[in-house]
Amino acid sequence: MTAPPRRIGVIGLGNMGWPMAANLLKAGFEIAVADARPGRAAQFVRDLGGRAGSDAADAAAGADAVITMLPTSAEVAAVIAAIRPALAAGSLVIEMSSGAPGVTRTLAGELAAGGIALIDAPVSGGVPRAERGELAILTGGAAADLARAEPILRALGTSIHHCGDVGAGQAMKALNNLVSAGGFLIGIEALLVGQKFGLDPAVMVDVLNASTGMNNSTQKKFKQFVLSRRFDAGFGLDLMVKDLSIALEIGRASGTATPFAALCREMWASAAALLGPGQDHTALARLSEQLAGATLGAPETGKEG
Repeated sequence: MTAPPRRIGVIGLGNMGWPMAANLLKAGFEIAVADARPGRAAQFVRDLGGRAGSDAADAAAGADAVITMLPTSAEVAAVIAAIRPALAAGSLVIEMSSGAPGVTRTLAGELAAGGIALIDAPVSGGVPRAERGELAILTGGAAADLARAEPILRALGTSIHHCGDVGAGQAMKALNNLVSAGGFLIGIEALLVGQKFGLDPAVMVDVLNASTGMNNSTQKKFKQFVLSRRFDAGFGLDLMVKDLSIALEIGRASGTATPFAALCREMWASAAALLGPGQDHTALARLSEQLAGATLGAPETGKEG
């Protein structure tokens, strides 16, 4: 029987990877960390502990399992190629990025030829739930490999869903973000319509949250990051566009008509082009505001009585 993994390499210490690695330390795992940004891994070790790898391959060396938490599948593929010589037969790669299922399946097949297993396990819940170890984790892979990964995943989340074979978790994550993005967009439009009518957007959010219009954005984003004008929820606008593109590709590959998804993705992509790089995804509201000729929370003239 294979011993439970104890030594873990964590590749990627971004907004999500950092708190996830911190929770692995708290759970008693031995971790080595690496990040493409110079000094990021060393800062993590100074602040929290563990070992800083000189690069991704060094962090993966001797690990029972390696977690990748990176922006796109292109970075994941590059990292897998870099760490492949350091991975021993029987080790496990847990791909937790919101990647492209087809790319992940190809990587899994290549690693399997060398006796290395790969599962995908993207997460949902954002930075606050990552910090609390309360993420929802969407997994894809063989049952035996998922069982090996479970002690690690239990340190990171409170809800683990087996969605199917390798790539299924990432497909589900992209479709989840499609639903989330659609809810955010229509909610912002409703707030703008209501404000122009004479309704208070903050009161509207309260009503939505007590009514059938409630969704994750009305609960956790509108007051916190839009009406406050903070726009700093911790998830990039460019990453949302990437996930929506993946969702559309899944639709195309399955021969499913996706007219609303296509429009939704186009709106988010337009916001990214208009606002430029480095924007939080909640800044999409600024595109809707420009189209409406109004700013949420600002006084309106010519209101209906």
